[in-house]
Amino acid sequence: MLTKSKLKEEIEKLPETFSIDELVERLIFIEKVENGISQSNKGEVISETELDNEIEKWFK
Repeated sequence: MLTKSKLKEEIEKLPETFSIDELVERLIFIEKVENGISQSNKGEVISETELDNEIEKWFK
C-alpha cells in the first residue's frame, strides 16, 4: 500500500509539468515493486527452475 509520504516523495521527483497519466503510471509501478518486495520478504516466490517448468507448460 502506498503512503502519503511516499506519494509526496514521488510527486517531488516529477518534472514541473506532467500528465495525470504519467503520475498514475509511476504510482502503479511503485505499488507493484513494493508488492513484489513484500512477497519476497514473506517467501512467496518460486525458484528459477520452477518458473522454467511453468513456462514450458504454457508452450505445450
